[in-house]
Parts: sequence; structure tokens; C-alpha cells
Amino acid sequence: MFGPFRLTNSLMGGLLWKIPWRLSRHQKYRHRERLRKVDSTIATLSAALARQGQTMKKVERWKVEMPTEQEMLPKDKYTVFDRKVKRYRKGIHKVPKWTRVSQRLNPPGY
Repeated sequence: MFGPFRLTNSLMGGLLWKIPWRLSRHQKYRHRERLRKVDSTIATLSAALARQGQTMKKVERWKVEMPTEQEMLPKDKYTVFDRKVKRYRKGIHKVPKWTRVSQRLNPPGY
């Protein structure tokens, strides 16, 4: 529509803030750092509890079930399983709250 009442780009149906389909190298770096910080926090907590002769079920379960950042494949670090996507994987940055929620396990084979 032309004239004084023409639509702006955001009103024409496009997203105002677009999310790129892949992570930048800076986002990947910060993501790896976050994973390492979580690993170091778990190790510190476990060591402190061991010095006092105590354990926590949740910490022990985390250590058994969750891989560390070095043990994870790049595919698992940067993408997550999603059954609605064509190849069953989507970028970790498309997950809501991806910087706050630990997403390390995916179904085997995907």
C-alpha cells in the first residue's frame, strides 16, 4: 500500500528481532565457558562435601549422569533434540532460557 498509511517493516509480518540459524563463534565460546563453570561448581561442591564426610544425592546423580564439557561432542554442545524439526536437531540458542538451563543429554542415536 502506498501513501501516508503504508505499513512499516515490523507491521508487515516479519520478526523485528531475528535469531540467526547458527551460533556465532563468540556465542559458542561463552557457552563453553558456562558449561565449564557449571562443571567446576559441581567439582567444588563435591570436594567440599567430601572433606566434611557428606554427600548429596543430587550432586552424585549429576556426576554420574551428566557428561563434562570435555566429554561432550560438539553436536551435543551446540544443538538439542527436537522432534518437530526436520533432522530432529535445533540450535541450543533457540531453546528458551538456554543460558540458564543445562541441556546436556539427548536421546541416544540423535
